[in-house]
Amino acid sequence: MDVEPLWRSRLRWRWRGAMLWPTFLLLTVGDAWLLRVLPIAGDGPTEPMGALLLAGFFNLVAVAVGAPLLGRLLRRRRPDMPKIVATDVTGTALVVLVTVGLLAGGLIHAPVRAEAERDLEAQAAAARAYAHARAPAEYRDGIGAMTTVKLEDEVYRTCVPGPDPKRWFCMYVFTDTTPPGIEVDRSRESNESLNRLGAYR
Repeated sequence: MDVEPLWRSRLRWRWRGAMLWPTFLLLTVGDAWLLRVLPIAGDGPTEPMGALLLAGFFNLVAVAVGAPLLGRLLRRRRPDMPKIVATDVTGTALVVLVTVGLLAGGLIHAPVRAEAERDLEAQAAAARAYAHARAPAEYRDGIGAMTTVKLEDEVYRTCVPGPDPKRWFCMYVFTDTTPPGIEVDRSRESNESLNRLGAYR
């Protein structure tokens, strides 16, 4: 029996089956970075820990669910391939596909995010101008500390603090018109206070 060809064959299979977990770790970190700079949803960057958890979840699903199934299909075409190697090969390919999918999703979502950022800037400028012109005098000094929450697409609530921390000057700002429309909110509750009460989801 010729030992050297057998040894080479085993070494080749071991090498081909050893790529999954290094690729998994490397691309999970890369995917988290992608989710930070090119989020697939939302108006702003994904939080670092959230991005890492989401990237890890996607890759774990690919490895734990997709790789065994595709590994079986691969072994039907390549019955000489060991089961563990087939699983590792398909798992590596799926982890790479996750990265490609996140990149594509981020690029597709980028124009939506850019529009949301423009809306946020437009509403802030409109709210500042309105507060300077029409807010009671005691709120003028707080314009630089105003806060904003997005209620829905093109609808924001922006509030300016005053001398009384329980009474804010608040406005609804609508960016579906140019310039943005503004309606004063009768409630003096701050955005933070209403969020604690569960007013916003």
